[in-house]
Amino acid sequence: MHSVTLEDAQTHLSELIAQLQPGEEVQIISGQQIVARIIGATQVIRQPRQPGSAIGTLTIVADDEDHLQDFKDYLP
Repeated sequence: MHSVTLEDAQTHLSELIAQLQPGEEVQIISGQQIVARIIGATQVIRQPRQPGSAIGTLTIVADDEDHLQDFKDYLP
């Protein structure tokens, strides 16, 4: 984690962001106070989807027409 002044951050913001590593933090200081922090975004590495990985997660309780009565005004 390092610090830069507000003036430097305004002048070189695009360079600061380009140099940030994922999870790295830069503190922006005005006077003696921290006024902001910029944190590099971490990239989430997603695993490829596997066919059949959702088997068993959906349960159909019953095939009935009673619940459709609530929607009879909307059905053709």
